[in-house]
Amino acid sequence: MSARDEHDYPRPSLTADVVVVAPGDAGRLRVLFIRRGHAPFEGSWALPGGFVEPNETVGQAAVRELAEETSLTGVHVDELGCFSKPGRDPRGWVVSVAHLARVPAETMALARAGDDAASAAWLDLTLEPGGGYTLAHEGRRIDVAAGGLAFDHADILAAAVRRLQGA
Repeated sequence: MSARDEHDYPRPSLTADVVVVAPGDAGRLRVLFIRRGHAPFEGSWALPGGFVEPNETVGQAAVRELAEETSLTGVHVDELGCFSKPGRDPRGWVVSVAHLARVPAETMALARAGDDAASAAWLDLTLEPGGGYTLAHEGRRIDVAAGGLAFDHADILAAAVRRLQGA
């Protein structure tokens, strides 16, 4: 049996996304989202994140992208999981390693949109029994089941909720 040439294998792109959570009012949590400034999903809510550069780890890319898109620096991120569902990104075969970061409430005032983010905002995240959640911006619920978030970020947020609930 002969070895296949390394160029015979298709290659995915690799991204890093970050779910940043802070304590909110009345026992709620706040989660940081950006509004995408470019296609795909221009104008949609998305988690901060982007493509991993060849000279960095996915963890380093998560921290770099968080700083570029939201101005938050010095944030510790923990790996949450790998998201690789075919078709998760309309630009092609893209695999994302998602991360979770917990920050104190005073960090919320530091978030500012940058790079390719049109805006940055802290959305209200309400955890529900059994692993569910609701997400709202300025009192208006976001229908995540109907595509209210870009890419597969509803799946990534659901994984973060499960982690936060200790499941």
